[in-house]
Amino acid sequence: NSRGAASLLKDSIPFADVSAAGLFEGHDLLRRGFTSVKNELLPSHPLELTEKNFQLNQDKTNFATLRNIQGIHAPLKLQMEFRAVKQVQRLPFLHSSNMAMDILRGNDECIGFEDILNDPSQSEVMGEPHLMMEHKLGLL
Repeated sequence: NSRGAASLLKDSIPFADVSAAGLFEGHDLLRRGFTSVKNELLPSHPLELTEKNFQLNQDKTNFATLRNIQGIHAPLKLQMEFRAVKQVQRLPFLHSSNMAMDILRGNDECIGFEDILNDPSQSEVMGEPHLMMEHKLGLL
């Protein structure tokens, strides 16, 4: 056989793709919700895509304006700061206010919907810390 053992290993199933539950793991209803083909293909409302991408579009507009006014260095510096702030995270079972991101975007002086109705004690994310860390690390 001229292909050798390396090609045989390449054609086999990698171990990372096989989870603890096996190849036939079901849909996790508690974490992902109900599945529907219609919801995957079309948005439920015409404004849903606009609302979903609002912050991204806002950032693009701000970066373009900043580039036109101050040059290319200003949006690049701001993007590097955004990436640095996104890398710093709390543990998945703890609530994070993302105050540094709000300051960079200029939202620290605004009162929004999530400031009033986003009480961390009523969060659905709260759960057992060990299970949530194992899920985040891919051990579960």
